[in-house]
Amino acid sequence: MANEESKNSRIFLVIVVYLSLFLDNVLLTVLVPIIPDYLCTLEGNATSIVNSVDENGRVGLLLSSKAFIQLILNPAVGTFIGSTGYAKPLFFGNMCLLITALLFAFGQTYEVLFLARSIQGISSACIGVSGMSLLASQYPEEDKRSKIMGFVLGSIALGVLLGYPMGSVLYDFEGKMAPFLLVASFIVISISLQIFTLDFETVIQKSEENGSWMTLLSDYRILIISGAIWCSTSPMAILEPCLPIWLKSHIKAEKWQLGTVFIPDSVGYLIGTNFFGLIAYRYGRCKTAVLAMVLVGVSATLVPTATTVSQLIIPHLGMGLGIGVADAALVPLLASLVDQSGNYGLVYSIQQAAVSLAYSVGPIIGGELVRSIGFNWVMRIVGLTNLAYCTLLIYVAVEQKKPLSQEEKKDYNSIQMTVSKYERFCDSDDGL
Repeated sequence: MANEESKNSRIFLVIVVYLSLFLDNVLLTVLVPIIPDYLCTLEGNATSIVNSVDENGRVGLLLSSKAFIQLILNPAVGTFIGSTGYAKPLFFGNMCLLITALLFAFGQTYEVLFLARSIQGISSACIGVSGMSLLASQYPEEDKRSKIMGFVLGSIALGVLLGYPMGSVLYDFEGKMAPFLLVASFIVISISLQIFTLDFETVIQKSEENGSWMTLLSDYRILIISGAIWCSTSPMAILEPCLPIWLKSHIKAEKWQLGTVFIPDSVGYLIGTNFFGLIAYRYGRCKTAVLAMVLVGVSATLVPTATTVSQLIIPHLGMGLGIGVADAALVPLLASLVDQSGNYGLVYSIQQAAVSLAYSVGPIIGGELVRSIGFNWVMRIVGLTNLAYCTLLIYVAVEQKKPLSQEEKKDYNSIQMTVSKYERFCDSDDGL
């Protein structure tokens, strides 16, 4: 009976985290096809291609503000979780998400929209770090953890899948307020569900051994894995503000196409996260991530070769699939490195910081580089960067084989030394 209750409790927690990430990403992406055109309309230059291209900087700054705030707050949330538990930051993040949606709906100036996007950085930091930490703590079994985390990461894809087209279609037919008010209504439902589901009094049982910030940041494996997540995410972060304007100026795309063009990315990410978590666990997580980053790199270089919207389907699908597979392989792997200390909040604040870095630096640098060297070369550079980064993951894979000597295995079995947490890492990548 107790096991059944525990199982049901874990299912409800998965639903809560899934819904929170889903709505966060709907709100994250529903704005993307709206903002470039809406800002051009505010400035009275919607018909000027030259001025529209100049909007890259302002659009990139607004979109990156969320990730910049999230980047700053991720470490604080990771530390905060240690004293408050996972439930309170998750609930607080959803409250901030509701405020963000309402500001987007009623805001009519660049400054208000900028403020709304920045507040979402607070919500995303709380939801991302506490949500992943909650799942890692509730699913200590490696195979189940890989499966559940991959499934929940799919909520990001589903949110993006609905966000882009919903934003463009509702904006085109109903105006700016409609998509944000719709999202706000679902956030209210999510908050109500959390009130009756989450245990706000839970105390985290963790060991301080091998769990400090300095220990985690000095581990090259954590740094390289987080860097891989940053690198694979960057092409999409650059595409979000730059692609809609490039489509308007080079392919003459319609308004509704500015959001729907991202659908293949979302479909690919959904497939990657839902079906490759266990595959990566069984056949080698680092090896799987290398193949995923190769796919991202090749796809990124193919994007600017398209001359029609339909020709973007294949490279976008490949990019989304590559990012999804990389996340499904590497995100659960980070939890394995800190299982003994139980400091999931710290390691997932590092992981979320990597994603935030991509979405804060990517739009700003991408927007400026597009104006200086052109969209084509920007995408080629980020594609080649992904291909080059694969060598670091290969290095991690090779180095991980070294601790597997018979003598060190005996040491691991006889006394649980510090390297035992890395032994789990090695076991999960024996397929390498």
